[in-house]
Amino acid sequence: MPRADSSGVSDSHKSNFALLLDYRRIAIAIGDGASLFAAKTAINLLRYRTDDIVAVIDEAHAGRTAGEVYGAGGRVPVFSSLAEVDHPDAVFIGIAPSGGHITGSLRLIVDDAVATGIDVVSGLHDFLIEIPWLREKAEQTGSLLIDIRRNRIKRVSQAEQFRAGCLRIHTVGHDCSVGKMVVALEVSRALERLGHDAKFLATGQTGIMLAGEGVPVDCVISDFVNGAVEELVSRNQQHDILLIEGQGAITHPSFSGVTLGLLHGCAPHGLILCYEVGRSHLNGFPHVVPPSLERLRKLYEEMASERFPCEVIGIAMNSRSLTPEQAATEKVHVSSHLRLPVCDVYRDGPECLVEAVLKFKSLTSKLLRIE
Repeated sequence: MPRADSSGVSDSHKSNFALLLDYRRIAIAIGDGASLFAAKTAINLLRYRTDDIVAVIDEAHAGRTAGEVYGAGGRVPVFSSLAEVDHPDAVFIGIAPSGGHITGSLRLIVDDAVATGIDVVSGLHDFLIEIPWLREKAEQTGSLLIDIRRNRIKRVSQAEQFRAGCLRIHTVGHDCSVGKMVVALEVSRALERLGHDAKFLATGQTGIMLAGEGVPVDCVISDFVNGAVEELVSRNQQHDILLIEGQGAITHPSFSGVTLGLLHGCAPHGLILCYEVGRSHLNGFPHVVPPSLERLRKLYEEMASERFPCEVIGIAMNSRSLTPEQAATEKVHVSSHLRLPVCDVYRDGPECLVEAVLKFKSLTSKLLRIE
């Protein structure tokens, strides 16, 4: 099993994130059922680390397959308890409940893992290593506790000028959970397949679990968000194209601070604006209506350009509530109205956004040389 130290406890510094990619027999813990919205970490682990997942623990859906329940993971089995899983090397907590707290059923799975010396990876705000009896038990059994969000980052932004030739593309959204991470990851992977030197930069717990690197920006002290993101970009500026995962939304009542810190910290050249068709109100705020795409485009471009000249280069549409015919109509309408390429990476793949990035890179190559 991967190990950060002999104590069975990890402080989850960036040097330990690489351990996440060493696990090859992961059991995803959901507990006793969760909405697809709350289970987005599990779904993306199933989608992008399928070969490393041996089971999902979800009592409400035991006996079925991950593909049937979550629409990802194919024939990965769903069990009711950890005891049914064959030799897992880690338990990854696969839900992201509001507030990031551990639930009763989830805690039982964690208890079982630690008692048997199995490592536990958590992206919750409740840090496992700060639960005294759990930490003590982990030290006894050799179970490694990795809290993705736990950090000691205290770096103030220096308004750093990044390497000329490093194109920075950032995904932003009209709300939370509209696909910003998936879009950044899909575009980055597609660029790599074409032979380009592209890199996905994770800024949330799920992205870090997938990439083995990143910054958990929603748990960084507010004064240091910009600096944390700036350092992440600086550490990776040797790449020709960076796809930086977005968080929250610039008009979200709860999370706009993180969104703005990211926007200024990564100083993007280009933005991909992500939205979900038909979302009538912001997540958690039934009385707050999202702004129009036109308004958001203007807001994001103005806010970003205070740090570095920036523009929206494409639209990522999440059309999961639409039929294929409705999605096609929506795509044509938005593209015509905003005069930008539009696609749903889930339905269509990321090709049109990849083309937009490469076209933008070509158009700005002169700027990149003198940046």
